[in-house]
Amino acid sequence: MMKEYVTESEFVDRFVKINRENNFTYWGRRALFEYFEQLEEDLGEEIEFDPIAICCEFTQYESLDELNENYGTEFKDLDEVMEHTQVIDVTTLDTKTMEYVDGGFIVQDW
Repeated sequence: MMKEYVTESEFVDRFVKINRENNFTYWGRRALFEYFEQLEEDLGEEIEFDPIAICCEFTQYESLDELNENYGTEFKDLDEVMEHTQVIDVTTLDTKTMEYVDGGFIVQDW
């Protein structure tokens, strides 16, 4: 099997190329890239880039209410969600406007 190395830009753009840009916002895709880079470092091994699998395993939400509605849960805050699954914060600093962008959060589906 051949490994493919991708930059952050290639990672973000690949979702658009395969018509999966609606699964995650631009900021969500950037947060996922950072998450997977950190996971590789923590595990000490490379992770195969498979955007279809990522779309099947992770979901971006704008609010806790949206997640609770989707799962039929009653989480009171993200700390509770973190006890149940992986949570990736999508709040980021937009370097063009120098303002924080609240992009919600991404969870690993269960």
